[in-house]
Amino acid sequence: MACLIDPFARPISYLRVSVTDRCDFRCTYCMAEQMQFLPKRDLLTLEELDRLCSTFIRLGVQKLRITGGEPLVRRDILHFFKGMSRHLASGELRELTLTTNGSQLAKYAGDLAAAGIRRINVSLDTLDAAKFTEITRWGRLQQVLEGLDAAKDAGIRVKINTVALKGFNEDELLTLVEWCGREGHDLTFIEVMPMGEMGEETRLDQYWPILDLRAKLAEHFRLIDSDERSGGPARYVRLEETGQKIGFITPLTHNFCESCNRVRVTCTGELYMCLGQEDRADLRAPLRASADDAALEAAIRDAILRKPKGHDFDYSRGKVRGQMPRHMSHTGG
Repeated sequence: MACLIDPFARPISYLRVSVTDRCDFRCTYCMAEQMQFLPKRDLLTLEELDRLCSTFIRLGVQKLRITGGEPLVRRDILHFFKGMSRHLASGELRELTLTTNGSQLAKYAGDLAAAGIRRINVSLDTLDAAKFTEITRWGRLQQVLEGLDAAKDAGIRVKINTVALKGFNEDELLTLVEWCGREGHDLTFIEVMPMGEMGEETRLDQYWPILDLRAKLAEHFRLIDSDERSGGPARYVRLEETGQKIGFITPLTHNFCESCNRVRVTCTGELYMCLGQEDRADLRAPLRASADDAALEAAIRDAILRKPKGHDFDYSRGKVRGQMPRHMSHTGG
């Protein structure tokens, strides 16, 4: 069966699927404290998620990342992971992974490893307990650290995702790098993206360009550029002094769209061909209209033919451009 190719000859091999918009944190750059979550009837069932993901895999997707909200707060989500593991066993799927805030890892790490998950991304923006509570509003740092230990014990490799936030974690740059080095975690820094109605001043106040962060890192380490790719948008360097791998995701200071191989499906079955554009395709309707996958496949193929060349995120000239009204928790991280 022909693989998915977008209008710019980019093969689509990476699917990110949100399984819930709910989360047990309320991170200030991600969502409002008093969120209005979607009615449960609007969400795809676990069976529908399985069928949708299996269809994408049949169409050539080789990497599947489960996101949220916080995916591990979705009831019975382990059944879904266990179901997806059959595609790892068949060889059709190269990697099954997830992005999590780490709050539920102490409970689920062993079962995730048993389902074939070998590495995960954990969002962590500070190692200061008070600042952690401030940025997450509801989170406890110790709970996350215990989850990270459980993941390591289960044989799951951890990559820490840190959102670069001006005035918040600038002073922890070296602390985070050194801690990840001791713990054996990879580390990626991400520019804050204009997602959700958070207010222009808030976004500009939060924005810490990765180019500036990288320059500060270069004051303490020799950075060696790497050609390594993980299937996502990160670009990597190696610290010569420690051998650590550090990633940078730069949607604002460097558009990474030229090699984009991914699309996103929301927990309601909306397929977004680009994180930074509003065009989307409804996959829930064909999923629920027929037990046959022909209409679903046709909807997916038609949507991929509308995938744009890139996003429009921009903070230049002191203005927020390309801002998306939907929250990151709706689209999936």
